[in-house]
Amino acid sequence: MTRYLAVAFAALGLAIVRPAQAADISGVWLTDSADAQVRMARCGASMCGTIIWLRQPIDPKTGQPLTDSKNPDPARRSRPMIGTQIAVDFRPSAQDPNKYIGSFYNAEDGNTYTGSITQPSADSLHVTGCLLVFCQTQTWTRVKR
Repeated sequence: MTRYLAVAFAALGLAIVRPAQAADISGVWLTDSADAQVRMARCGASMCGTIIWLRQPIDPKTGQPLTDSKNPDPARRSRPMIGTQIAVDFRPSAQDPNKYIGSFYNAEDGNTYTGSITQPSADSLHVTGCLLVFCQTQTWTRVKR
């Protein structure tokens, strides 16, 4: 009996020591304003998010597909918004494996912000972008396919 308890405690100890695995944030997510869908997927050793759908994909001023017109790089201003990467190089945090750290590109102003992503449930992401100490959090919802 003592031998079985020793094996059970040893197995419990191994389970506690085993490193926690990061949340799986891959999939397609609807932004909180429901104006875009973003596909989160592996890009090398990190996770990245690319716009794959827009509620309003056509620029009402030009009648053409929306472009990344505010991009600080003039060569990228004519690229379509669909296909633009907006979540860049997200990796699990060393302090919290359920939190990813990276940066967000905001096509509305052409700036890039530090950010984090957490997954409070299988069907939602908390997406936070920060400029210095000012942060804004949105909740994205998983798109059922």
